[in-house]
Amino acid sequence: MTPSTPRTRAAAALCMKQIALDNQSRMIRRLRVQLATERRGLATIKEEHESTLVALEASHKTIAGLIEIGLSMSKNIERMKAKKQLVRESHVECHQKFQARIQAAEDTIQEQHLVIEALVEEKASLLQTIQGLQEENGAPAPFDDEWEEEPEENPKGEELEDIPMDEGEIDDE
Repeated sequence: MTPSTPRTRAAAALCMKQIALDNQSRMIRRLRVQLATERRGLATIKEEHESTLVALEASHKTIAGLIEIGLSMSKNIERMKAKKQLVRESHVECHQKFQARIQAAEDTIQEQHLVIEALVEEKASLLQTIQGLQEENGAPAPFDDEWEEEPEENPKGEELEDIPMDEGEIDDE
């Protein structure tokens, strides 16, 4: 073998190593580009995740607020129902009291009517007795069944008109 052969092998080996290094460098650059792309994608995903968390927290606060409002409204509705029930009970009680008063007034009116009827009958009986006594004594009958109306104190023609007074006038009455 000739002395140049080892040099050729060494040169070929060096050439192969250079090619391998070049391939590795290209692979490293490709992996770095891919890593950078993945990092950008992860950063975007992280930002989206953070905005989603903020939106979720806002939703939770909104839901909590709505739940509070709902509970408050439920309490108000319960209070209103209780108040309505009290009003109903009060109305029924008042109605019963008014019915009792009306019944008592009707009973009183009926009693008064019976008393008036009894007085009318007693008057008729007394008039008959008086007429009977007068007939026995021969005196004229002073009572008739008809009543005479008493004359009014102020006849219609004698009424005085009220004349309005102006400011500053003195009433001498």
